[in-house]
Amino acid sequence: MTASLATPSPLRSQVGDGDDDAPAPSARGDIDQLEKEYQAEKDDKKRAALVSKMTWLPGAPEVLRKILQTDPSDDVAFAAGNAWRRVLLGGVAGSLRGRLDAATDPGRRARLARELERYQVFAAGQNLPRFLREAPPVFNVKTDSHRRVRVLAFGDFGDRSTRQERVAEAMGRYHADKRFDLAITLGDNFYPAGLATPDDERWQHDFARLYGPMRIPFFASLGNHDWVLADSPAAEVLHSGRPDGWRMPAIRYSFVAGPIQFFALDTNLVTRAELDWLDAELGHSTARWKVVYGHHPIYSDGKYGDDATLRDSLMPILRGRANLYISGHEHNLQHLAPEGGVHFVIAGGGGSGTYPAKPAPRSLFAASQNGFAVIEADRKTFSVSLIDGDLKPLHRFTITPRGGETGEPAPDTAASSR
Repeated sequence: MTASLATPSPLRSQVGDGDDDAPAPSARGDIDQLEKEYQAEKDDKKRAALVSKMTWLPGAPEVLRKILQTDPSDDVAFAAGNAWRRVLLGGVAGSLRGRLDAATDPGRRARLARELERYQVFAAGQNLPRFLREAPPVFNVKTDSHRRVRVLAFGDFGDRSTRQERVAEAMGRYHADKRFDLAITLGDNFYPAGLATPDDERWQHDFARLYGPMRIPFFASLGNHDWVLADSPAAEVLHSGRPDGWRMPAIRYSFVAGPIQFFALDTNLVTRAELDWLDAELGHSTARWKVVYGHHPIYSDGKYGDDATLRDSLMPILRGRANLYISGHEHNLQHLAPEGGVHFVIAGGGGSGTYPAKPAPRSLFAASQNGFAVIEADRKTFSVSLIDGDLKPLHRFTITPRGGETGEPAPDTAASSR
């Protein structure tokens, strides 16, 4: 679900212990009852969960302030402080949103959108100054040929598991046979809570050691797990440019590689500033193919299903303009039927434990497997392949400038292809 901090919605980056699910707020529940449950609960973690549920209820600020001052557990006090901050700054964001909706002057709207985003980020508890949020000018990435490009795409990988190592090794073997020009990551780069600094030891062990040998740039996006620690998004941006190949010039950005223009999004907090930026950049793009990527799927036939808020925010901008929206979050591999000329691929099998995939009528392919996607394009064709951790091709489709499409599922995967 997309975060809107002027309304009682959980942030995408709020995760349970070892799970991607954000705790659902009570529907205007009884804060007196929650306070009684809190007072009776002895377990710190359970008390913190009860405190989080109070966030948007009438009377919450007074109760949260008391808990912040009196609870013997620092962790519970932090939970109360976080909830109280969201209420207070969410109110500010709501008022700014009203001013933005009423504004007609483009310059004023742009300024209000920037300030609204600032308060939304503060409310989320993230340390992300404007210069780390706003995209730099579109840049070009050097490839072996300006006429064609091959790109590795994967998400949901940084959990330090043997699965991650196996898939990384498979990517390296694929690269040795068919060289990638670059890679994009689809978020959840470092489980369970992101990284604390740009120089954390995990950069070497969990990224450079596994992916550095390919010697290609990795253009990353943020997942909900990368948003848990307050400094993690900034740490991942500020690590850019190191010899290990990590590239993230901001939390949203765009670049051109061969005949494709890529648009990286931060889907943890989809703001008006980000949507306006994407709308403008897609409108300015003259690239033959356009790929938008981020962590959260718009449509999915997996554990999380469709995201109605993300659909309503992004599809009016993508429809008839982008060729592919590729995401992670679901720990599996999917290809869903196109809408408005936009294909939907999920490549969240980069190493974390898999989630069930449930093929539906719109499923062109769905498999609960680890693996990765390969994007290949020249001026005439654009194709995406889904490859498992044993380098077995599972599914491939190709689109052409005239809107034609061919699908090429592997013969023995018919049960999971449509």
